[in-house]
Formats: sequence, C-alpha cells, structure tokens
Amino acid sequence: MKANTKVVTGKETRLSYFNGWKPVSINGGDEKYSTQILIPKDDLDTLAAIEKAVDAAIENGLAKFGGKKPNKQAIKLPLRDGDIERDDDVYKGHYFLNASSTEVPQIVDRRVQPILDQSEVYSGCYARVSLNFYAFNTNGNKGVACGLGNIQKIKDGPRLGGRTTANDDFVSEDADDDFLS
Repeated sequence: MKANTKVVTGKETRLSYFNGWKPVSINGGDEKYSTQILIPKDDLDTLAAIEKAVDAAIENGLAKFGGKKPNKQAIKLPLRDGDIERDDDVYKGHYFLNASSTEVPQIVDRRVQPILDQSEVYSGCYARVSLNFYAFNTNGNKGVACGLGNIQKIKDGPRLGGRTTANDDFVSEDADDDFLS
C-alpha cells in the first residue's frame, strides 16, 4: 500500500503567482493551473505534514530513483526558504512551494461553495490548498514535486504583484454629482 502524499495546508497560507482560473505555460512548458504557496514558518502542523508527505513520495517513487532511497540533499525538494531564496518582504518568515496541475482546481469559499467571480481569488489572498507530492526523474533531474489539488479561499489579503483595485485608485464620487458639467 502506498503511503499518503496528500496535504491540506493551514489557514494562513497565501497564494502568489496565482493561475488557478486559466492554465498558463511557464518557461515554454505545457499549460497548467498553478500557484506558489507561502507557508508561515510558525505553521508547524502544515510543515510537518509536508515533510511527511515528501518522505512518502520518495518511498512511493523508489522506482524513479533506481530502486534506491536517495539522500534528500541530493534531489530537488519542493519546500524552499523564503528568507534565503527571495529578497522580498512578502517571503520573510515563510517557506514557499510551487504547485501545479493539468486539471482545473475546484475553488471554493469558506462554506465550500464554488467561487464564480474570478476577481475574488488572486495573488495575495489567504487560502487552504490541497496538495499531492510525487517523485520525478526527468532528463536527469530527480526530486519531489507538488501537485495542485483544490483551493479554499479563507480571507482577503493585500494583492501581490503591484496590481491595485479601482477602490484603491479612485475616491468614490457622490452619484448625484454631475461630473460632466
């Protein structure tokens, strides 16, 4: 029986580089739904679950590694340290990973109702995400990757990437004012 490689993140994870509504090609590869997930370093439950799932993915994928369990320092792992790898305040105090899928994720609200308004889920909002870890060996690159499952938006957060909303840019005018006069 295969070990469990599925993880559902905690409530304080944040989405970045969000492409959950429409698949995109990254670096010329196949089009996929994807997002980067920022996990606070103090979310010990999520981090422990990811570590366990990565270990399970290695065990389940021994055939990809020639039948031998690889040294984890010798392969690519999905969880990365934002304090070390990114010079960006958003990543400080976080680990991050990239998750993708060729299948469209279900995107739901806190009550597990489908979110239809695509502007509701964006880079910067907080969400729980279901992830599946799996071993890979492609063109000599060996490691564990992260598949994107479903997304549950938990709450709004400041948008990432510099994009602002109309409410951020403009002051509301009284509807009775005739601005054309």
